[in-house]
Amino acid sequence: MIFADHAATTPVRREALEAMWPYLTGSFGNPSSRHGIGEEAARALAWAREQVAAVVGARPGDVVFTSGGTEADNLAVKGLALASPRGRHVVVSPVEHEAVLEAADALRRLHGFEVDEVAVDATGMVVPEALARVIRPDTTLVSVQLANNEVGTVNPLADLARLAHDDGTLVHTDAVQAAGWLPLSLDALSVDAMSLAGHKVGAPKGTGALVVRGRLPIEPVLHGGGQERGRRSGTENVAGAVAFATALRLADGERADVAARVAALTTRFRELVAAAVPDAVPTGHPVERLPGTVSYIFPGTSGEAVLLELERRDVVVSSGSACAAGSDEPSHVLTAMGVPAEVAQTAVRFSFGPDTAAADLEPAAAALAHAVSAVRDIVG
Repeated sequence: MIFADHAATTPVRREALEAMWPYLTGSFGNPSSRHGIGEEAARALAWAREQVAAVVGARPGDVVFTSGGTEADNLAVKGLALASPRGRHVVVSPVEHEAVLEAADALRRLHGFEVDEVAVDATGMVVPEALARVIRPDTTLVSVQLANNEVGTVNPLADLARLAHDDGTLVHTDAVQAAGWLPLSLDALSVDAMSLAGHKVGAPKGTGALVVRGRLPIEPVLHGGGQERGRRSGTENVAGAVAFATALRLADGERADVAARVAALTTRFRELVAAAVPDAVPTGHPVERLPGTVSYIFPGTSGEAVLLELERRDVVVSSGSACAAGSDEPSHVLTAMGVPAEVAQTAVRFSFGPDTAAADLEPAAAALAHAVSAVRDIVG
């Protein structure tokens, strides 16, 4: 099998499994308990917090462990907007993950906020001029992803954040797809909050974090025992936090070498696809993009049908965001980029990772050519 769906999830690193194992067995204590085994768990949790903070250049107390990127996005968007709004206006991009878009819509429906979407260009990028047109004196929060999960476009986030901050607006970024590929410094990106998910960097699913600068008030989404400095109640998943921290530090340490190698593989794959399927149309920014993500539209096909044909040939890919898999709706990312809805439904995403081999590329491109041809024969 050729696995080309790393943007959906990644294999769990052995190091992450080994790091978490003690906290699933002998050291199973509740970190809030005031006895030896509880304090042992608390020390492990503190260690995990320090590791995540080191990767993003934050203080350990700024790290809030969550069940993944979706919870982190919800906590950021709802929590920051509700805790200290200077007005009831929020700005998001139309190509955000559904967790951001739906959280913003909940603010609109339940709390009377206005939500504006900042337009993206034909590559899926948010440019500062577009953001400047929608920010208002009463804008409380801007949420723009660092890198898109479907087409791989990387936003000029530092420029966007500085523009927002000049107007006194807080900035959150969903960096779930960027982790392991791009630098994640809060200061360099000029953001106030950042969402991360463990299963994109080799940790188990159901792990992640929101990093939010400690000076900022945030309204919890989950209320209860006041864990995570009152920002996220519930007994912490100590084993998951340790696994996530281990995987994130390893991925960040390997980032430069892995990104360069995978980018070269992706470039070669694009060349092979251009030769094998000449009318394949790549989507996303041609340069400012994640190293391992390449997405195409294939006019005259169905993305889901091409995906199934590829799987029959032992090549595993996605037709878009994994969270929207099986939906009959066209990709909201592609339609926001100006792709007609019927064409957007032909999208297929390949996403390569650290374990992708050069020997996988030619078979994957050949399988794609056969799959597209087979679907076109059926369609018409």
